[in-house]
Amino acid sequence: MNEAKRRALFERLRELEPEPASELAYRTPFELLVAVVLSAQSTDRGVNQCTAKLYPVANTPEAIAALGVDGLVPYISSIGLYRNKAKHVVALSRILVDEHGGEVPHDRESLERLPGVGRKTASVVLNVAFGEPTIAVDTHIFRVANRTGLAPGKDPLAVEQGLERATPAEFKRHAHHWLILLGRFVCVARKPRCPDCPIADLCEFRDKTGTQADRPRARAPTRGESARAPKATAPRPAARGAQPMATTARAGVRRGRSR
Repeated sequence: MNEAKRRALFERLRELEPEPASELAYRTPFELLVAVVLSAQSTDRGVNQCTAKLYPVANTPEAIAALGVDGLVPYISSIGLYRNKAKHVVALSRILVDEHGGEVPHDRESLERLPGVGRKTASVVLNVAFGEPTIAVDTHIFRVANRTGLAPGKDPLAVEQGLERATPAEFKRHAHHWLILLGRFVCVARKPRCPDCPIADLCEFRDKTGTQADRPRARAPTRGESARAPKATAPRPAARGAQPMATTARAGVRRGRSR
């Protein structure tokens, strides 16, 4: 994908959602850090349900450390891998208290030293909590970057490095959110919704859906059947209040507000 296409791609995504936000509920960098650690292999909705019960009771490193693993588990037992996540959250809370004065560090190296925090989690925290122009690559962004030709790569790190090079500076602050929303609601894994995609004409994916090649071929008439085209019938009127599918892209991106 050339530079002009890349710029046009981000301009369109920005027009749909000028100020995208995380779907995880948080008020402080520490609450965000805990939520992101809990979100591994879990939905944001499920995490938000857990933290809605947890944070009124304990939302600081000191309070989480005081809860301990056994005290934290009941609040997060509805999400996957909850016991390991509880161990990580309590351990990172103790490190924050002992080594960082109870504050979430503002650098990648220190973040990645925390239990349960890898490169992707650190990138999310740096971007969302501190406004750094980092681009965390999850499964949605990995798919979008490869499928569209924006930044092809064999693994998340290669895609991240490609996006760092390919994304114009003015779009880097929100690139992560724009691409993740596109991947979640439009450029989905099994069958992308290409007819509803705001960047379909820029995308370099060869097997776009909704094209003539994507439709099943008509069966040839057998002996005794007429080869003439069937008589045309009037189209059914749209149901009252029905919206065209072209709004999927905008609705999907809008749905990403206040993650």
